[in-house]
Amino acid sequence: MGSATTITDTYRERWTVPWWGWAGAAAVATLLAAEIHLGHDGLRSWLPYVLLIPLALLAVAALGRLTVVVTAEELHVDDAHIPRRFLLAAEALDADGRREALGPELDPVAFVVHRPWVRGTVRVYLDDPDDPTPYWIFSSRRPQALLDALDLPLPAPDES
Repeated sequence: MGSATTITDTYRERWTVPWWGWAGAAAVATLLAAEIHLGHDGLRSWLPYVLLIPLALLAVAALGRLTVVVTAEELHVDDAHIPRRFLLAAEALDADGRREALGPELDPVAFVVHRPWVRGTVRVYLDDPDDPTPYWIFSSRRPQALLDALDLPLPAPDES
């Protein structure tokens, strides 16, 4: 029998762009192509549509490629990763906490990966003597499941 993977040792999520992001990008690209076209014949009549609409959709696809992965050894957010031994504490932020954490409380050397269409936000405090980054703030669709996978304590009152 194979061993089952539990959420405490593996977690994965992808920040896909919602349908309205795709529709909005296609609409903006179509309007821009129509402005370039403006009733002209020949190459200028079809080339803007052929170029701009796929480019806009590729840009949206690139925005939706980001993933968050927790393994037994590391935390990965997009291309960045850190060994779990350097993770000190973690907390989920509500809307007001996210606004404060990304605004007046933001440390200039903090690692931030935020997408506005992903409502949840997590802050993970670090304890790495070779890295000046005090914490990571990143979006999460399921912040509580991510915190369960990280299995870290809440931050002490003076850290938050």
